[in-house]
Amino acid sequence: MASSPDNSFDPQKDPETDVPADAAVPSEETATPEAVSEEPASTEAESADAGDAAAEEPVVEESAKPKPAPAASGKKRGPIEEIIEDEEDAATDAANKEWYILKVQSNREKSISSNLIRRVKMAGLEDYFGEILVPTEDLVEYKNGKKKVTKQKLYPGYIVVHMAINDDTWFLVRETGGIGDFTGAAGKPVPMLPHEVDRIVKKTRKPDEGEQEEVKTNIRFKIGDHVRITEGTFENFEGDVEVIDNTNGRVTVMINIFGRTTPVEMEHWQMEPV
Repeated sequence: MASSPDNSFDPQKDPETDVPADAAVPSEETATPEAVSEEPASTEAESADAGDAAAEEPVVEESAKPKPAPAASGKKRGPIEEIIEDEEDAATDAANKEWYILKVQSNREKSISSNLIRRVKMAGLEDYFGEILVPTEDLVEYKNGKKKVTKQKLYPGYIVVHMAINDDTWFLVRETGGIGDFTGAAGKPVPMLPHEVDRIVKKTRKPDEGEQEEVKTNIRFKIGDHVRITEGTFENFEGDVEVIDNTNGRVTVMINIFGRTTPVEMEHWQMEPV
């Protein structure tokens, strides 16, 4: 008769392994006290090493600003800088005014100068132009014993202009009706010399306050002319002109008195040519 399996329960044995419960079973997962004690130290060391590495590595932050573009080879100016430099250049040009002589149509000097002044204002180039003058001088004439002051042109067919030369002013002057060209070699403007400015411009300008206006007397005689005295003590005496004083309008005549040549100074209107 076959024996039946033993299904009795033994509290002293493990029902699965049939090993006594108090028997020590070694296991790979069981940690020794030394391992348990060393594991936290290892973890702390690794944490410390990780902290040191993090401290040594630089923190790279992405900048929100775009990287500057490489510098260009040429110098670039902003709009404000260009405006400022253009204004400075214009101021420099305007300050460099000089006197120039312009060839114009004869007998139209005054109207041409007036037209040029008008065109300068219309073009807005007043900063580049100063005075525009027709060279003249004052002459005193005596007619029928009356004194009369008239204007006489020093250089018919020419006007003088105080201006700065640049492309705009050059074009404006050349395109004004009645103006021929600047004086100078091959049409290149040549400024007047200082002594020319003193001689031409100062005669044409009105004298400043306190200055005496220089007036030239229109005398129809020249040195060496033979004249007859018409008025005064030596009326009807004849003689030759020796000296002419245009400023004061007086003439010195050499006349013969009692066989001797004697200089006599008289007003120019007290004699006539013979």
